[in-house]
Amino acid sequence: MTRDANLKVRVKSAKGRKLSSTRWLERQLNDPYVREANRLGYRSRAAFKILEIDEKFKIFKPGQCILDLGAAPGGWSQVVANIVNDKSNSGQVLAIDILPIDALSGVKSMKLDINAENAINLIKGEMIKPRADVILSDMAPSTTGHKATDHLRIVALLESALDIVDNLLSDGGTFIGKVFRGGTENQILNRMKRDFQLVKHIKPQSSRSNSSELYVAGINYRK
Repeated sequence: MTRDANLKVRVKSAKGRKLSSTRWLERQLNDPYVREANRLGYRSRAAFKILEIDEKFKIFKPGQCILDLGAAPGGWSQVVANIVNDKSNSGQVLAIDILPIDALSGVKSMKLDINAENAINLIKGEMIKPRADVILSDMAPSTTGHKATDHLRIVALLESALDIVDNLLSDGGTFIGKVFRGGTENQILNRMKRDFQLVKHIKPQSSRSNSSELYVAGINYRK
């Protein structure tokens, strides 16, 4: 491992390590958000994305019930739990993923595929309220490198998240979901504009500049 003239860390390719793995490691070591997340004890750099989104839309309040879909490793849940449990410890963050999530203070995790036949009932059984105040989705598919395919896959995940919204989000509630740029997200926006008073796109500064990811916010659910 060396540093170049611009103080960037360069990782020497080790025997057996793929070039893509070396580049990923270099990117992590040179990412200020990764370093800051480590310093503050956050699970991932994604914590800063949800902090920026909340700064813009003022979503989270003590006592709320939050569903976090695609939550692993828990960066969003960790941040949100600190807010909704801030005063009376009466809030709830339910972190849901097909991957296991290591325990986090103030967070209840569920290892669950949200497309499973009984997913809605299983989630309802764990909620402290009949409906959630906020539903978050940072779900993303394994990328193929083919932009059109990757976009269609994440749109399908966002559609699944909106099915959860239809069943479990309270009137006046908020939804935040990840999408990639690609064109077919218009069908998502049309669906959301039907069900939310306000629909906005946001790309947090902490989202990598070379990433096509965006977040779409649905404010004031009114179905």
